[in-house]
Amino acid sequence: MTMKQSLGIGLVAAFWCLAGLPVEAAVELQSPDGLVAVTFDLKPVNGGAATPVYHVSHRNRPILGESRLGLELDSGPLTNGFRLVRETRTRHDTTWKPVYGERESIRDHYQQVVLELAEQRPPQRVLQLTFRAYNEGVAFCYTLPEQPALKAFTLTAEHTRFTVTNDPVVWAVYSAQGLYDRETARLKNTNAEVGEVRFSKLAPGVERPLTMRLAADSYAAITEAKLVDYARMKLRPAKDQPGTLEAFLDAERGRYGQVKGTTPFSTPWRVILVADSPGQLLERNDLILNLNDPCALTDTAWIKPGKVLRESTLTTAGGRACVDFCVRRGLQYIEYDAGWYGFEYDPKSDARDVHLDPKRNPDPTSLNLREVIDYANSRGIGVILYVNHLAAERQLDEILPLYRQWGVKGVKYGFVNVGSQEWTRWLHHAIRKAAENQLMVDIHDEFRSTGYQRTYPNLMTVEGILGNEGFPTPVHNATLPFTRYLTGPGDYTFCWTSGRLKPTHAHQLAISTIYYSPWQFLFWYDRPSQIREEPALDYWQHLPTSWDETRVLQGDIGKLVTLARRKGREWYLGSIQTTGRRQYEIPLGFLTPGQKYTATVYADESPDQPDAKGVRITTLTVTSATVLPADLPANGGLAVRIVPLP
Repeated sequence: MTMKQSLGIGLVAAFWCLAGLPVEAAVELQSPDGLVAVTFDLKPVNGGAATPVYHVSHRNRPILGESRLGLELDSGPLTNGFRLVRETRTRHDTTWKPVYGERESIRDHYQQVVLELAEQRPPQRVLQLTFRAYNEGVAFCYTLPEQPALKAFTLTAEHTRFTVTNDPVVWAVYSAQGLYDRETARLKNTNAEVGEVRFSKLAPGVERPLTMRLAADSYAAITEAKLVDYARMKLRPAKDQPGTLEAFLDAERGRYGQVKGTTPFSTPWRVILVADSPGQLLERNDLILNLNDPCALTDTAWIKPGKVLRESTLTTAGGRACVDFCVRRGLQYIEYDAGWYGFEYDPKSDARDVHLDPKRNPDPTSLNLREVIDYANSRGIGVILYVNHLAAERQLDEILPLYRQWGVKGVKYGFVNVGSQEWTRWLHHAIRKAAENQLMVDIHDEFRSTGYQRTYPNLMTVEGILGNEGFPTPVHNATLPFTRYLTGPGDYTFCWTSGRLKPTHAHQLAISTIYYSPWQFLFWYDRPSQIREEPALDYWQHLPTSWDETRVLQGDIGKLVTLARRKGREWYLGSIQTTGRRQYEIPLGFLTPGQKYTATVYADESPDQPDAKGVRITTLTVTSATVLPADLPANGGLAVRIVPLP
C-alpha cells in the first residue's frame, strides 16, 4: 500500500467514524526504505467496541500479529469505543553528532503518523497514538493531550501487547543483572547451554530488551526508550491470549506501578527493533538514542570518556598508587568505592566528608581524600566518588557542588531504587543535578539506560548487567551484545588477576572491545600491587572507550561474537566463542582498501586447553584483503589492535 493510499483510507475512516458508523480505520506506515511497516486499526475484539490494535512486519513477513493497545486510568479505561478523529503524517531525516558514542554521527530517519482517537461516548476523552517507522524498527507512544475531560490523572495500567505469530526462540532474564544461561536452565524444554528458551515458556517479569529469533534471517527485540518520568516496563504472558506478552509497569519486587500526571502527558516509547541477523540488531541500537531528546547541555567540553581503576584500600597511599598506575598504564580515572564516608547502608551516613567504614578500613586516619584528589588532578587523572542512594537521596543538593569544589570529576550512584515513577523521576533529576555541577555519572545495580545519555551526556554508563562482579559464563558473555547492549552502555567491571574468572585473559581483552561503555572499569578486583607488567595488558593501555565506527562481523547469540570498532585511523577487534574448540576465519574487509596495517594479535596461548589463561602475542601486516585465522577454546577470545602503516 502506498502512503497516498493509506492516507486516503485513514481520511475515509475518520469520515465514517464521525458519522457514527462502525468502520475499520486501517492506517499503514512504512519505513523510509519500505521494508518495515506498522499497521494500525480499530477493530472489535471479543465482540467489544472499536479497540486499537497494531501489526508490525519486516520484508513483508510478520514480526508482531494483531496486538492490542490502551491505557487504564482512574477515570475509566481508555481501551475501546474509539473513533479516529485525525491523522497527521510527517517525515524526518537529520544527522546528529553525539558527544561520544559507538559512531561519530547518527542518522535519525523515519516516517511518523499521529492518530487522534476520541471516545464515542461521554466523557469523550481523547487519546493520541504516535507511530514511527524507521529502517531499524518501529516505535510508538501514547499521549494524553490537554483536554477539558481529562486534567490530572492516575494511570493504573498500560494495556500494550506484543503478539507473535509463532513460538520463536527468545533470550530472557528476569532482573537487570540476570544470568542468561542460568535463567533459562530453570525452565523446561530449553537449550540452556546457549541461553535459549521458547516464547511460550516465558514467565512473568521479563526484562527489556527481549530478543527473539523469528526465523533464520529474522530477528527482533522488544524494549523501551525515553523512560524519564514513568514506571519501568517489564513483560509478562497475557493470561487470555496465547503467544502474547503484555507490558506491566513494574514498581519494586513485582508490584504494579502507577503513574500520576497532568495533561498533556506522553509515555515512554515502546520499541520493536528488527533485523536480518543478530549483528544487525546491535548495529541498529542507535534507534534508542534517536527516540530521546537532543543534548540539553551547551557546554560539554568537561565530559570525557576513559578507563577507570577502583581504589579498594580506602587509603591515601592506595589512592596515590592507583594514580601512578593509571599514568603508567593509560587509564584516566580512579574511583573511591563504598566505605569512604562510612557504612553505606547506614541511613545516617554522611557523604560530605571522610568517615571510613571500619569493616573496610579500621584506621580512620589513613585516608586524606583531598590530598589524593589534588595529586590525581596534578597528574591528569580524574577522581570519581561512590555514593549509596541512602546518602544521595538526603544530601544530593549539598554533595554535588561540594564534590565539584573538591575537584572531583564524577559520581557513581549505588544501589539506586528503580522501577516506580517516583524513583525513575528522582534518578533522572540526580543526573541533571550532576550536570549542573559538571559531574559525570555512573549508575550501578538494577538501573538500565533507555537513551537519556543523548539528552544528558554526563550519564557515562550504567550497570544493569551481570558483569565480572558475578563472574558469569562465556555463554552469558556471548549473549549480552545482542540483548543487554541493545539498550546502551553497560558497566561490566572487567577483572584480570582473580582466580574466579571463567574465561581466558584473551577473552577478557576481546569483550572489552565488544562491550561498549564510555567509562570502562578495568581491574575491578585487582590492586596495582597485584598486576604484573605483562605485555598482554598493552592492549588495554591503548584501548579507547568511545568510537567513530562500529561493525559487527559475526554473530550467533550465545555462541559467537566478532566485532570491530574504529577510533580515528586505528581499529580494534574482539572475537569470542563458546562451543568447544573452534577454528574460523575473520575477513578484514572493513579496512581501507590499498592501505597496509600492522595488526597486533592477542590470542589464547593454548587453544586446546580451555582453562589456560596465557596470551600469545603476534604481529603481522594486514590489508582489507586479509582473512585472519582464529583458533579459540570454548571460553577463549581474540583481540586485535590494527594500526595503519605510514
